[in-house]
Amino acid sequence: MNLDDYSLLRAAEIAVGVRAGQVSADAVVKASFDRACDIGAGSDNLNIVLAAADEAGRAECESLTEKRNSGKDLGLLAGVPVVIKDNIASLGLPTTCGSKILEGYVSPFEATVVTRLRSHGAIVVAKTNMDEFAMGSSTENSAFGPTRNPVDVRCVPGGSSGGSAAAVAAGITPIALGSETGGSVRQPAAFCGVVGVKPTYGRVSRYGLVAFASSLDQIGVLGRTVDDAALGLEVIAGFDRLDSTSSDADVPIYRMSALGVPAPEARNPDTELLRIGRSAVPLPPPPDSKTLEGVVIGKPKEYFPDSLDASVRDVCERSLEKFREMGAVVRDISLARSPLAIPVYYIIAPAEASSNLARFDGVRYGLRVDSPLGLKGMYEETRSRGFGAEVTRRILLGTYVLSAGYYDAYYKKAQAVRRLIAEDFTAAFSSGVNAIFTPTTPTPAFHIGAISDPYEMYLNDIFTVTANLAGVPAMSVPIGRVRRLPVGGQIICAHFDEYTMFRVAYALEAALGAEAHQ
Repeated sequence: MNLDDYSLLRAAEIAVGVRAGQVSADAVVKASFDRACDIGAGSDNLNIVLAAADEAGRAECESLTEKRNSGKDLGLLAGVPVVIKDNIASLGLPTTCGSKILEGYVSPFEATVVTRLRSHGAIVVAKTNMDEFAMGSSTENSAFGPTRNPVDVRCVPGGSSGGSAAAVAAGITPIALGSETGGSVRQPAAFCGVVGVKPTYGRVSRYGLVAFASSLDQIGVLGRTVDDAALGLEVIAGFDRLDSTSSDADVPIYRMSALGVPAPEARNPDTELLRIGRSAVPLPPPPDSKTLEGVVIGKPKEYFPDSLDASVRDVCERSLEKFREMGAVVRDISLARSPLAIPVYYIIAPAEASSNLARFDGVRYGLRVDSPLGLKGMYEETRSRGFGAEVTRRILLGTYVLSAGYYDAYYKKAQAVRRLIAEDFTAAFSSGVNAIFTPTTPTPAFHIGAISDPYEMYLNDIFTVTANLAGVPAMSVPIGRVRRLPVGGQIICAHFDEYTMFRVAYALEAALGAEAHQ
């Protein structure tokens, strides 16, 4: 194995090489650190890594070598370097959530997903930058400065898992973990030209994930290829008694790489049996339209984009034509309540955030700013200095919609519409559609600082929030470029049907080939 091409190696290739003794885990991890150092040098510092696990990573490599010498199983990810979003707890490394209020905080326990990675031989090499407490779509909200897109350093990498997506795109690791609340894995994956997967809610344990909105949060995987992401999800998925929301549903084999262990039976997806639902662009409802129990949706242009970027639409249509050429059936479907997803999401998510973030008060852990005004003054000073503008905005919004007199008008109504959005997906899949295809984002990556209006920023998630609200699995795969910037296509499947989702993604990746990055 030639590590001169490390930044192009897939996770399966590294694991096979380490298992066979063709390369040492230490050499692979050194290549990862070297790559990170190269990227961090110079004026174009991408600001991807918040904390590196130099000594711990090398210690894990030594342990892996000892296991190999004694003939023990090294695991599916033997020697594969992985980076972790900085809101996922890990022993020995800070977990800051990109916030001053947790700067330097080291968790006394580790997230289940990290434990599972290590048990399969993966080497955690770093924690990555992110929007503060996962609130953002650009990784500009980090208290430690913005991350830059490796494809074009003038642009954002997306968010909130921008550091993880950028790490994969820059060749630091073939696999990264991120988290999703409204698209925070898929949107940066699309912006950076990599694969991003949000599994079904409950498929992956949330134990050790710092909560933003508990009914929406889900840990996801980013990879250089579909197979990288499939391998990563296969390792971290499954029931966890430490997470009351995790499911005990069986975890199929998602990967198509053999890895020296039994491989999936279906090596090649039977695309002639696929039925792809083409979801129309979620345009705004007409003014004064009544959509639920007489509620009027007014001023729609404040909440919805006028249209999808025409070039992005063309790239998506090319992907649908590839499906047709493979023999799949493509037909239009209706997700009637999708236009309501953004306002629904920005009621429910901030409401849950206002409750979850109440624990950061300066008393138990993290930043503490004492005040002559006593306990109340300490609370106010700590939270004012510790939280950034976007986090403060969402806490205030969430507190407002949960307050007396507004709970029924906003939060309760949003939950009712959320149920209807989920029913739209159930109806679509019950009609015989195997998967739904949409753009991942309405535009390619934008320049750092280009969007200052919070509402305009929120619209970046218009295609992704529906899957979080419904709890269904979804992923973004590279499908082309517009103005030299990556474009992602989104594949959505029914609850716990990640197997089909990956088969569709494998087929599209193979059909597009080099076109996916052109």
